[in-house]
Amino acid sequence: MPLLTATLPHNSITGASGITAKSAAPKRLVLACGALVYELVELIKHNPELDEFIDLQCLPAHLHNTPQLIAGEVDKYLDQHAADYQSVFVAYGDCGTAGALDTVLEKHKAERLPGAHCYEFFAGAQNYQDIVDKELGSFFLTDFLVKFFDRFVIQGLGIDRYPELKDEYFKHYTQLVYLAQTEDPQLQQDAKRHAEVLGLAYRYQFVGFDGLAPATALDSIKVQHVPA
Repeated sequence: MPLLTATLPHNSITGASGITAKSAAPKRLVLACGALVYELVELIKHNPELDEFIDLQCLPAHLHNTPQLIAGEVDKYLDQHAADYQSVFVAYGDCGTAGALDTVLEKHKAERLPGAHCYEFFAGAQNYQDIVDKELGSFFLTDFLVKFFDRFVIQGLGIDRYPELKDEYFKHYTQLVYLAQTEDPQLQQDAKRHAEVLGLAYRYQFVGFDGLAPATALDSIKVQHVPA
């Protein structure tokens, strides 16, 4: 399965290709979900000293829709490469693996992002829980999912082929919550349109990049926040 590095070609978001951009052996491997690649690259670009210590590799983003495959793909990559690094961080939550990913991480002595999924670690555990407690029928999008809504939601769920599935999938949802990593007016407009397509109320909340901080936490570097 193709992987991506911190220097990204134009079609990298799908995992279609990747190039190697490292010469010295880094201290830490960060193996990430492809849906997080742009945020992690921005974090490293904003903290260029991280580039000397972190090798960013990303599994294809389509695993977002096939969580049963995540643990196996992570295990396969770490079997081949984990020994080349001083530490390994996997930039996933549990992400629907029902604990299978944690079993793989224990095997490789690796860490991951806290929480069940990207919505929780981006929003923060308490904030996420507050949203869900207030409105149980909340459907979440991040910047990535707003940009690639058609691919991962409409096509990914088969709604383009079977439009009747939309009402079946979303009958228990009442609002679309856009957890934004950036303050982008165009993405906000797009997210509102996506809510209309799904027949849901719209809610916007800016959460930024802080949820990814554990992936780049190194004792020797004080990581600076990425501005909105």
